[in-house]
Amino acid sequence: MQLSIHTTFTEKLPADPDETNEMRQVNGAMFSYVTPKIPSHPKLIHATTEVAQLLGLTKEDCTSEAFTAVFSGQKVLENTHPFAMCYGGHQFGNWAGQLGDGRAINLFEVQHQDKNWMVQLKGAGQTPYSRRGDGLAVLRSSIREHLCSEAMHHLGVPTTRSLSVMETGDAVLRDMLYNGNAAYEKGAVVCRVAPSFIRFGNFEIFASRNDIPNLKLLADYCIEQHFCYIKTDGKEKYIAFFQQIANKTKELLIHWQRVGFVHGVMNTDNMSIHGITIDYGPYGWLEDYDPHWTPNTTDAQGKRYRFGNQPHIGLWNLLQLANALYLLIEDVKPLEQILENFHTTFQTDFNDMMLDKLGLTIVSKENENLIHQLFITLQETETDMTIFYRLLANVSKNDTEAEALQKIMPAFYQPDELKEAVLETWHFWLSLYLNSLQQETKSDNERKEGMNKVNPKYVLRNYMVQLAIEAAEKDDYSLVHNLYELLKSPYEEQPEQEQWFAKRPDWARTKIGCSMLSCSS
Repeated sequence: MQLSIHTTFTEKLPADPDETNEMRQVNGAMFSYVTPKIPSHPKLIHATTEVAQLLGLTKEDCTSEAFTAVFSGQKVLENTHPFAMCYGGHQFGNWAGQLGDGRAINLFEVQHQDKNWMVQLKGAGQTPYSRRGDGLAVLRSSIREHLCSEAMHHLGVPTTRSLSVMETGDAVLRDMLYNGNAAYEKGAVVCRVAPSFIRFGNFEIFASRNDIPNLKLLADYCIEQHFCYIKTDGKEKYIAFFQQIANKTKELLIHWQRVGFVHGVMNTDNMSIHGITIDYGPYGWLEDYDPHWTPNTTDAQGKRYRFGNQPHIGLWNLLQLANALYLLIEDVKPLEQILENFHTTFQTDFNDMMLDKLGLTIVSKENENLIHQLFITLQETETDMTIFYRLLANVSKNDTEAEALQKIMPAFYQPDELKEAVLETWHFWLSLYLNSLQQETKSDNERKEGMNKVNPKYVLRNYMVQLAIEAAEKDDYSLVHNLYELLKSPYEEQPEQEQWFAKRPDWARTKIGCSMLSCSS
């Protein structure tokens, strides 16, 4: 197993001089050197050969003892020095101070085919940033992260990738619902891969301490390594840097809205400067269309991170990053302008995305109203978002409203119990939609082909991954492998996988792990 190690983060940025692995405040440093906890009996559950190839590894490498040893934390590669990053963050709207990699350990950076990748273990033991935690992870959360990372990539959503998920052979004590009923669970570790794991919070921690030299050093490093196309100098360089992060964040949030994904914990320490989805905790996909839904039990009351509020939170998080970078720019106007542009252009870009989902090309007030009316209509009855958009592609220009309604009827959770008023609302919306289709020049087949490229047929519903977790807890990993294969082609028909193109079963409506999840992992 050969890897081209090409470390920049630890070479160019200041390290914590204290190498003891004790929880503490770390000042004046970007990271602390740490050593992963050695698992007792690591066992590979699943490896992603696609991600392995990004690092220059082969399919055969993934089945080797060396692979299991390195990517479980059992062995540290020669001439590498794992580390944990220092960062802060706003959690649920409040400044939380120093946070850092409490259970993530960066192993090394790999350069392959002119790309640089950071390789990180999640669940590999304590670091100086673990606070009161043990730095470990359990099987259920690790399988969720592994499968979702790859599912999101194949949906076309920017994301961290997952190289592997392994059992550690060690039991981990967790209180899954934070209700005083702690129990031992199987331990596991995920290997995550990304250009870097630098977050908004990496900048916030230095700004909060008024450590301007390190704030500048970090910004210059990020621009040099990851935004090298920025060629301006002085404050203009940092303005351009912020603009790029805002652009990437906006694109990410629109993708989340497109596929119905809810992150669940959009704290600033979970926001990547690369505009990629990071830190898969209590996430979920909308099943019945409910813009007020959050999968996070911790957020159940305030619903700060609910589906419909994600764009607003993205803007709020960018404001916190702007406050940090202001110390390098000392001019509020350009930052305000970027934030205002984010707000004004988001709706335009969102509407363009929605037109794609509806198979329409004409930008008009009528189609804006059509989109607005759709969101109202979707909430009239329990309607599966993923299935609805996929079935809508089957509607033809010359259908009557009644014929169109029959084609989308399987998306309703209780189609036989639809009230007359609900049917009338759907007839009204479908009349608007059919009128819009008549204005289009594309054929029905061309429109359907385009819609099926942006509206997935298969997403990683929580009940699906819960089934995989329950089987894996009994040492049956077949469903983990099967779901991974299914989600590699989420836009394809896959007739042999049709059982997964279905509404959430009734048994999963309130089942823990299928409806709501906690941050316990």
